[in-house]
Amino acid sequence: MHWSLVAFCTGVGLASAENGLNGWLRYASLPDNLRHRSASVPPMIVALNTTETSPVYTAGKELQAGIKGILGRSVDISHDFPSSHNSESPCILVGTAAAYNAKYGSANLTSFTTDGFWLSVKGNNVLILGQNERGALYGAFEYLSMVAQGNFSDVNLLSNPDAPVRWVNQWDNLDGSIERGYAGPSIFFSNGAAVDDLTRVSQYARLLSSIRINAVIVNNVNANASFLTPANINGLGRIADAMRPYGVRLGISLNFASPQTLGGMNTFDPLDPTVDAWWDNKTDLLYQRIPDMAGYLVKANSEGQPGPLTYNRTLADGANMFARALKRHGNRDGNGGIVMFRAFVYNNHINETDWKADRANAAVDFFKHLDGQFEDNVVVQIKYGPIDFQVREPTSPLFANLFNTSTAIELQITQEYLGQQAHVVYLPPLWKTVLDFDLRVDSKPSLVRDIVSGQRFSRGLGGYAGVVNVGTNTTWLGSHMAMSNLYAYGRLAWDPALDPQKMLEEWTRLTFGFDRSVMDAVTKISMASWPAYENYTGNLGIQTLNDPLTHFGPNPAAQDNNGWGQWTRADRQGIGMDRTVSNGTGFAGQYPPEVAKVYENIDSTPDDLLLWFHHVNYTYHLRGSGETVIQHFYNAHYAGAETAQTFATQWESLRGKMDDERFNDILFKLKFQAGHSIVWRDAITGFYHNLSGIPDSTGRVGHHPWRMEAESMMLQGYRLVSVDPPETASNGTAIVTTSNSTAGSAVAKLPDDFKSGQYDIAIGYFDVIGGRAHYGAFINDEPLEEWIGDLEDKLGHAFSKKLDGSSATRITIPGIKLEKGDVLKIVGAPDGIEQAPLDYIALIPANANMVD
Repeated sequence: MHWSLVAFCTGVGLASAENGLNGWLRYASLPDNLRHRSASVPPMIVALNTTETSPVYTAGKELQAGIKGILGRSVDISHDFPSSHNSESPCILVGTAAAYNAKYGSANLTSFTTDGFWLSVKGNNVLILGQNERGALYGAFEYLSMVAQGNFSDVNLLSNPDAPVRWVNQWDNLDGSIERGYAGPSIFFSNGAAVDDLTRVSQYARLLSSIRINAVIVNNVNANASFLTPANINGLGRIADAMRPYGVRLGISLNFASPQTLGGMNTFDPLDPTVDAWWDNKTDLLYQRIPDMAGYLVKANSEGQPGPLTYNRTLADGANMFARALKRHGNRDGNGGIVMFRAFVYNNHINETDWKADRANAAVDFFKHLDGQFEDNVVVQIKYGPIDFQVREPTSPLFANLFNTSTAIELQITQEYLGQQAHVVYLPPLWKTVLDFDLRVDSKPSLVRDIVSGQRFSRGLGGYAGVVNVGTNTTWLGSHMAMSNLYAYGRLAWDPALDPQKMLEEWTRLTFGFDRSVMDAVTKISMASWPAYENYTGNLGIQTLNDPLTHFGPNPAAQDNNGWGQWTRADRQGIGMDRTVSNGTGFAGQYPPEVAKVYENIDSTPDDLLLWFHHVNYTYHLRGSGETVIQHFYNAHYAGAETAQTFATQWESLRGKMDDERFNDILFKLKFQAGHSIVWRDAITGFYHNLSGIPDSTGRVGHHPWRMEAESMMLQGYRLVSVDPPETASNGTAIVTTSNSTAGSAVAKLPDDFKSGQYDIAIGYFDVIGGRAHYGAFINDEPLEEWIGDLEDKLGHAFSKKLDGSSATRITIPGIKLEKGDVLKIVGAPDGIEQAPLDYIALIPANANMVD
């Protein structure tokens, strides 16, 4: 799907309302100025398989539907040439190379690898041949992507995957909940069983197949042993049946202690023969129902999960037990019989007072000495960084320490620490910093992407695992814009050399159409989003300063004095983890010598990872900008928030250029992001200003001349409360209604020296889970705006029950004429436990190019 479009169309007709369910597979009608090029599209489809569950059969149906939607043409499907035609007749022919050669001969495609395809477009003949049936379907989607983007060029393309393992992981639970899911409940499970209606599962498999994903782990890595009951095995089989026509295989996560918790045994020791036999039996039962099962995913001895270390066995002993059970089933080409064993193993109760303690060391400490001890169908699944999906981390050194073990990189499409789909953050630029990183093993080129593909160390397996967590929301991820991350993940897993911006432009054309202004806005917003988010959350390698429970809002103090190990070691003098060999935790020494030398030396460590590797004074000057660390924090957080304010403005310019449903949904989230970025900015700068005692040289931090604090207003039915952490509220406090049933009001009169004019009115408040308070804003008792504290119905992020950085938000009412002496009033009506919390009102001169 990497075709460039020669020209863009302007003035396209508006699409009807769209809810996002089709993602990038909308097959929207081409505009007239591109459709005239489509005369070469053949009038017939030949799909070389008559079995309805076959991906080749599916390819024929997909081609038929795509041509109908894009070009408005009805095309017949045959499974062989009619008697009046022959193999030279104009058609789109799709099938496996083997099936083609058996019928028509002469396709010499010796360079195929598993799942690869050949696409030949020559005049009005299109030939799509796959190494297997899945590959043929991939080729059909490639051709449809060309047509959908107005590309009718001749082409002769042989495309093979860079890596055999291209999986996604779902963290779904049997009750229908999804750990770190932000788009509603599970499409797979509900009320302890597989759902009855699997339509959404088939639709999901279709999306995944179009980006060449070949397997889905359908349940949470924190697995429930009940998935292995006979009834649930049958339910898993039904899910597999729903995905099979799209060439997407099913895999499951396992609970290591299942022989004990489900089987009633007194042990789950991986070297106990009875435990081995128990897993053999369960694996046999699974393959009886799901003969093409992809394999297992195992999280063991991490964050309280059981594992082999319980019995003083090695992690390799545990992985190999499952590998042996799988070896009798499937093949080991990335399609079946694989154990994906997570390297996310660490002690979550480490002692911060120990200067040498470091969670980042855990993966290499646990796995390096086991290299070569794993069965050949085991793949060690490694998070891209050594901690946990942070906004910026160095590449995990474990990739450079396993030479005789297949590895896969774990990327997170669901934005657990990165805005939880309530913030736009386009992730491929982040992923590319890792995939393109050269670890210089043995002083030779050792790009991470070449290590996980198996090429660098000549391993037969390896590849990609993406944590997705789609839900029943029609946008799949809870955000239309977030779907660009899923699209690009699949494209990178097939070809990690692709350019993030070009993938984004493809996705935009397929998702929104051909309007140049839409392309420009989506590109500018998306490409600026990761740098902006890093700026207003955590900089210089200090990680994302989230609340440790919600992983959403800011809580910088909570990063220290805990057992989780995501520390900043911030005090009044300085900040950062010393991970040097000479004086710190020794983490830098886990890299090959060339890389270790760079990180060991503060003068060669990149600024954007400075605080990851070194503990410095706040007054330390950065090599790049010359700023002090603390002034960089101030400047970056203000710059990031300012960038976030531009997103909604850019999107507003697209009104009328797409359907209202998607336009309004995206605009709402961009406005939320604009407000929440200010919560982040104020919390982080305020916290480190108070901790360091060093003022902002520009005087911005802690100085909000446009704000009126709620507690300083005339209150009726409201009372003052503290906020925890205090830096997540303006002035550290807020107001709530005095009861859960009676409305309150906060009134402020504009002073006599107030300058009359046009103002944007921003109202800071808190939206906690457990109620939907009603708010009204008035000027001189005339209604101005009303809204409901119902973000839990509109956003999927992890909500908080208390006033903090995860519940803090704000609404902005633009362009209001105000005069001195005007009276502003906010009326809040509580609901449930939500006592209409208010923080402040900010009066910002309209068009003043400033953010309070």
